[in-house]
This record gives sequence, structure tokens and C-alpha cells, in this order.
Amino acid sequence: MRNRARILRIARGQLAAGDRSLQLNAIARLAGVGVGTVYRHFPNRHALVEALSEERFRELIGEAQAAVAAEDPFAGLRRLLRFALDLMLDAPDFADVLESAGGVGSQASKMMAELDEAVTGLLDRARLTGAVRDCVDAEDVRRLLCGVQHAVRSGDGARRDLYLGVLLEGLRPPR
Repeated sequence: MRNRARILRIARGQLAAGDRSLQLNAIARLAGVGVGTVYRHFPNRHALVEALSEERFRELIGEAQAAVAAEDPFAGLRRLLRFALDLMLDAPDFADVLESAGGVGSQASKMMAELDEAVTGLLDRARLTGAVRDCVDAEDVRRLLCGVQHAVRSGDGARRDLYLGVLLEGLRPPR
């Protein structure tokens, strides 16, 4: 367990320094462990990124659960999407995890299911008030938000609120 924690600490340090490559061989060297030790804990880069994303996932799940309890479900959805977008913009690797949480049985997959459950509850509440289209589900919202994150990242970050507003309006039923 100490080796795993050390590997994660080194990987976080690399990300904080702007190195997104997360080369497992380099991490092993910096952590003072064998390459086999790193691969035993994290069979590939994506598994490492998922482990690094667990804290952000917990924050996002907590925010989604709070949004479900909001008096106005559409306001809760707006707040949740803004929070999620900010997390994704702050940590591009987290956005990658949201786009494709790991295989069956992975911790990220379990957390994604928990997040989807909360978002589904929020969408159901918003549908009851007529604020959200009937055909939109949690996966749709996640994919659309990933698209907004990509648009903001590839363009002018000042347009974040505009893009998020377009997404929110698109979730509403046709008038």
C-alpha cells in the first residue's frame, strides 16, 4: 500500500508540474520502485489516471447528490454542470476518465455508476417540472459536457459560460 501511495504522490506531482505524460517507467524511477511494482498497481496509464481522479469523482458525486436535493432541479442541474465543467477544465485527465470510465469492476466504473444514479434522479426531478427533455439521460449529459469542455479548451476560455448556457438551453424541451 505504501508503494501505491508513493506512486500516486509522484504522479500528482508530475501533473502539478505540467507533465501530463505520466510515463509509468519514469514514475517508477522517481518513486524508487521497480517498473513491475507500478504495473502491478496500475496496468496502464488510464488505470493510473482513474486512481488519480477518485478524489474529484467523490467531489462530483457529492455535488450531484446536493443538486438532487435542490429545491429547483434545473438550478441544481446548472450548478452541477458548472461545477463539473470547472473540474474538467482544471484537470483534463479527469475529463478523459469521465468520457470513458474503466472496465467492469474498476473503482472509476463504480463511481461513474454512482454519479449516473444521482444525475438520473436530478433529471427525473427536472422532467417532472417540465424543465428537461424526456429523452435525455445521464450519459447524454456527461457526453455533452465533455463536448463543452473540449470546445472551451480548444477555443476562447472566456466563452465558457456561453457554451454552458447553450448546453443548458439544449436540454430544455422544445418550445
